Amino acid sequence: MVGERDQEQKMEGGNSSEVVDSYNGKVHDDEVPETAHQISTDSWFQVGFLLTTGINSAYVLGYSAAVMVPLGWIFGVIALIAATAISLDANILIAKLHEFGGKRRIRYRDLAGYLYGRRAYSLTWGLQYVNLFMINTGYIILSGEALKAAYVLYFNDNAMKLPYFIAIAGFVCALFAIGIPHLSALGVWLGVSTFCSMVYIIIAIVLSVQDGIKAPPRDYSIPGSTTSKIFTTIGACASVVFAFNTGMLPEIQATIRQPVVENMLKSLYFQFSVGVLPLYAVTFVGYWAYGSNTTTYLLNSVNGPVWMKTAANIAAFLQSVIALHIFASPMYEYLDTRFGIKGRALSVRNLSFRIGVRGGYLTINTFVAALLPFLGDFMSLTGAISTFPLTFILANHMYLVAKKTKLSSLGKLWRWFNVCFFCCLAVTAAIAALRLIAVDSKTYNLFADL
Repeated sequence: MVGERDQEQKMEGGNSSEVVDSYNGKVHDDEVPETAHQISTDSWFQVGFLLTTGINSAYVLGYSAAVMVPLGWIFGVIALIAATAISLDANILIAKLHEFGGKRRIRYRDLAGYLYGRRAYSLTWGLQYVNLFMINTGYIILSGEALKAAYVLYFNDNAMKLPYFIAIAGFVCALFAIGIPHLSALGVWLGVSTFCSMVYIIIAIVLSVQDGIKAPPRDYSIPGSTTSKIFTTIGACASVVFAFNTGMLPEIQATIRQPVVENMLKSLYFQFSVGVLPLYAVTFVGYWAYGSNTTTYLLNSVNGPVWMKTAANIAAFLQSVIALHIFASPMYEYLDTRFGIKGRALSVRNLSFRIGVRGGYLTINTFVAALLPFLGDFMSLTGAISTFPLTFILANHMYLVAKKTKLSSLGKLWRWFNVCFFCCLAVTAAIAALRLIAVDSKTYNLFADL
């Protein structure tokens, strides 16, 4: 048994010794896996803002179309509220397992590997990589759309296509990634991100309300044939789950100060209370104002002063650059740790490594974003193939494995119901998302100017 545990620790890249405080059950800060990035440095409030940045990223400008249009008022509102509650529950499970086994599990794959073994470690890392890669690709699409929306406010010459703006956005994202070595180094940039979020959300709400008051009665019926309605409804369920989940909670929790679990729970309560209000507001107001004609990027629907729409689009662009860095950080941490990139961020070796590796990674993201710029489809597919398994299926099953002797029969039944339900939903959502991509691929060419 001891030999198996040592082997698991070596697999996780951690220290071979574990020390648990017998009086309070807390894990000492120095008993964590090796990492090139900073850990245990941030307050729960800073982490709460980081999580809120992910929720209220420029993706919120697409939820009126991606969630409300396919579901309508009744089911759309129910879906958002239910997704909030279920997502909070699943994230609490992961947060509570952070110190399971007497050692901090600072990566999602570390926790899965400890509970299940090497294969689960590799599978979880693969799912997480796909999840984060697609999220990052979506952010680059968003950044490009925001830049193009600002451009066409002043120039309607059709000279600059969406792929060009996506390339510019990818270059700026790479510059930011090179300059910010790790999550904790974001610091003041989280404040900038929050400010930018408020700018485009408030402007989108104000202009949508103005349009809604002046507009004739809107059509809120769900568009499409019976078959397409079924698939878009399933896709919307995947999108609404994607809205609230990162798929990298242990990596974010690794940055928080002791007591780790208690502070992370505070951050989650902040995220799922105050943090969700802007998302709710812009999603519901956007759908109310434009009905089933809401565009996948809300700022393309609004009417108003050019300067306000410019400010909103530039804010959406800047916030997407910052948010992308958050979701790319697990890949950066893996590569920095793997190749021993430590010490001064601006040393020649470290800086050149970030330029080559992070720049190359984001170049691939940018190419895929320009090749298939279908944002709504990315949200659905990401939710189906990675967010569902990571956030719901794996979270509930890991909690079952870890707490099997402490859960009541009713508690076990509820966790198993979640595992089975989300397995079925993930499969159906993946099929629906692939169908949407196939349909859009017939409608639009590669490198489409949407």
